[in-house]
Amino acid sequence: MNAQPSQTTHARVVLVGNPNVGKSVLFNRLTGRYVVVSNYPGTTVEVARGQARIGNMTCEVIDTPGMYSLSPITEEERVARALLLKERPNVVVHVVDAKNLNRMLSLTLQLLEAGLPVVLLLNMMDEAERLHLHIDHHALAKRWGIPVIPASLISGRGIEELKHIVGEYLTGGQSYHVSSSD
Repeated sequence: MNAQPSQTTHARVVLVGNPNVGKSVLFNRLTGRYVVVSNYPGTTVEVARGQARIGNMTCEVIDTPGMYSLSPITEEERVARALLLKERPNVVVHVVDAKNLNRMLSLTLQLLEAGLPVVLLLNMMDEAERLHLHIDHHALAKRWGIPVIPASLISGRGIEELKHIVGEYLTGGQSYHVSSSD
């Protein structure tokens, strides 16, 4: 019995978002590596890189410093912007805090306007639901034309759906199907 070998690729998955939205938790879940998170200026400028197995592919996952905009003000934002625009990732996972969605979508729009392949991950959905916030992720996906995944990264909710969608981007089948289950 011959097992199909895994493909090693130079594919890049870049995690972006505001500080404290769960990018490093996602990085850990995808790569198995622990990243120390600190909010002191200059401590997260070094970009964390790791390998993840998605489908039958091994890809590079990059955890960028927190950023609010593609128009950089801080050194952290300059590093993240340069990485996005110069390294041209195969997929950008924009991690947002679902409780503060309105404040976070301007970066989503900037990423799309830059021509980047974006997946929007609505993290902390469990907290949003406890606050009785209803987010229609299907309507968001339809309006923005991108995959939108409800998640709670601490519990692992949304990880498998994210891996499936990222796998489609990495294999060139960029179509996606948002599941009707949450």
